[in-house]
Amino acid sequence: MLIDGINYRTIWFSEDGNTVEIIDQTRLPHTLVILRLQTSAQMVRAIQEMNVRGAPLIGAAAACGMVLAMQEATDDASMELAAQVLCASRPTAVNLRWAVERMLAALRPLSPELRPAAARSLAQVICDEDVALNRQIGRHGLALLRSHYEKVGRPLNILTHCNAGWLATVDWGTALAPIYAAFDAGIPLHVWVDETRPRNQGAALTAWELGKHGVPHTVIADNAGGHLMQHGQVDVVIVGADRVTSSGDVCNKIGTYLKALAAHDNHVPFYAAVPSPTIDWRIADGLREIPIEERGADEVAWVHGRTKDGELLSVHVLPEGSPAANPAFDVTPARLVTGIITEHGVSRPDQLRRIFP
Repeated sequence: MLIDGINYRTIWFSEDGNTVEIIDQTRLPHTLVILRLQTSAQMVRAIQEMNVRGAPLIGAAAACGMVLAMQEATDDASMELAAQVLCASRPTAVNLRWAVERMLAALRPLSPELRPAAARSLAQVICDEDVALNRQIGRHGLALLRSHYEKVGRPLNILTHCNAGWLATVDWGTALAPIYAAFDAGIPLHVWVDETRPRNQGAALTAWELGKHGVPHTVIADNAGGHLMQHGQVDVVIVGADRVTSSGDVCNKIGTYLKALAAHDNHVPFYAAVPSPTIDWRIADGLREIPIEERGADEVAWVHGRTKDGELLSVHVLPEGSPAANPAFDVTPARLVTGIITEHGVSRPDQLRRIFP
């Protein structure tokens, strides 16, 4: 996507192929910083500390992390250890495990001297595939949004939660891909952007990239969504996901479940947009089987921002001694999901297996 007229992906290899470069998302929206990662350990930290985040991008980053690992050591033991460490870096997004397992399946049969080049080639394929899948999500989502626009006969109001735009993928995005496609097609629309505490990915990232693309949007407090739905100011909810079960349960950023409940109560369609690697066919019960990452209390206790003078500061907002809990995700049961948008089209949650042979 474009940043001030320059086309970017979120992750790419340097010209010599020995370094992985990423947009540091912890520094947005205030400054654009490119990080250069040279070791697999640096990639693990980047995933853990959310310099890269979003399920599809985490998968691509893990694949690139395996490339860096193969530059360090190509023997079987080192390769398996690197894979284990990468898989443990964030437990909820299934794309990470999917990408590492795909890399291992290709690398294990090869002799050690062939592994670095093969890893680099496959990681690039995984990144390029993500772009293609998300572009298709945008195409199918465009038709869906057009149908909703024709029903309401006025600018379409869409609510989204967290960041599922191009910053959460290699390019294009998941939940925002249909929005970009609809906006580019001339469909009048407006996006309500949940701030998404505690890390404010909506306010910091979604609003930033929508603004760069020129899409009309308004940032709202997380608790405002239900009120807007009650008053007819939301026509559609679209979110991304970090894992979708075979039965259509949707695991996404904490707070998504509350939006789904409000949407259900107010008869507002609720969609999740995901590429196929985000679907975990091995599990059916999201509440019982998806591991929910518990992140550090500091993400709740500290707020980062810019002063009137332009200085970037972090401030502590809790009373001294008050503990904080920080579950990073929740699960929305399939019964609350109107449809799931994938590269194969829009499906009811209980019909996923029909569009994926």
